[in-house]
Amino acid sequence: MGVRIASAASTKYDKQPASSSRELFSEAAREAFDETSITPADLDAVYVGNFMGDLIEDQGHMGALLADYVGARDAASVRMESACASGGATFRQAVLAVEAGAADVVLAGGVEQMSTADIEHVTDALANAADNVFENEQGLTFPGIYALMARRYMHEFDATREELAAVSVKNHNNAVDNPLAQFQRELTVEEVVESKSIATPLALYDACPVSDGASAVIVVSDEFAADHGLDMSVTVLGTGQSSDALALQDRAAITRTPAAERAARAAYRDAGITADDVDVAEVHDCFTIAEILALEALGFYEQGEGVRGAVDGETSLEGEIPVNPSGGLLGKGHPVGVTGIGQLVELTKQLQGRHPNQIPDADVALAHNVGGSGASTTVTVLGGE
Repeated sequence: MGVRIASAASTKYDKQPASSSRELFSEAAREAFDETSITPADLDAVYVGNFMGDLIEDQGHMGALLADYVGARDAASVRMESACASGGATFRQAVLAVEAGAADVVLAGGVEQMSTADIEHVTDALANAADNVFENEQGLTFPGIYALMARRYMHEFDATREELAAVSVKNHNNAVDNPLAQFQRELTVEEVVESKSIATPLALYDACPVSDGASAVIVVSDEFAADHGLDMSVTVLGTGQSSDALALQDRAAITRTPAAERAARAAYRDAGITADDVDVAEVHDCFTIAEILALEALGFYEQGEGVRGAVDGETSLEGEIPVNPSGGLLGKGHPVGVTGIGQLVELTKQLQGRHPNQIPDADVALAHNVGGSGASTTVTVLGGE
């Protein structure tokens, strides 16, 4: 059974300490309902991506809570957690439910409220996505983990600090025109390199920020769309998901992300396409090195060549494969459990021709969402008409 996107909406990603998860999620859901004739009463299920509700807000049981707040108290509901890949995993489960015939209409959303806690608390909460015994208790944080990956990549492939910084420059500059983005200021390579060091070789502007926000996508079956006269142009062509060891020490190499490679192969196979068919992509750039590794895992570049993307302009808005026209996690922000859904909101707008950084003639779009340092990855392929 085919799956279509009926509507997609998002709050602005930013620090919003005066708000709450239920308020943010309700805001995104209301906007999604405003874009379609579907109502909360039509929902068979509400799936919620959330990583840190119980860690930051002392609130678990998010599925039922937020289903109630959007007016779908009778719908099946569940919170889904896969670290920073919670949003992508949530969307995939919604798609699978519709494909299996278990549901006709599902609200797949994500929400995260991070800024109400101090940075030490947030850092500790984020560390739950790493291996507690072999990484956290040894003093590693995620900036340190990704710094190890960056240092090894630079050693193996002679990549430079400036080449990593080019990723941040591109994505921050893309965010300037995105009203949903947390940062709307252009950067230079020099500013990135000279920003405050957080874990050598990574500096402040190599890292994504602490963000609050929510996003929502309503997916429906082809049959429901036809029966209700819904004219929807965005179709889910394929999905994939895979896992890997949490700890870097347990991986064969730390300059590759095999879970992303496997998820991409599955999504491409499901969609009947190759990497060459993708017109625009939103990838998980929690750190600058993460985008480079993603480009290679997704098949856009051979290993060791991903640094060329931003440096040569090939992943710019005018490039051969535009990557993160939204600003990505670096520029748009990263409310961790939401990001995978937010990527799909951005890509739905691209395929509908209404994105602030519109890529001309975009027909095939890809979202890549990562949990931790690559232990969980989802890849989604969308198509337009």
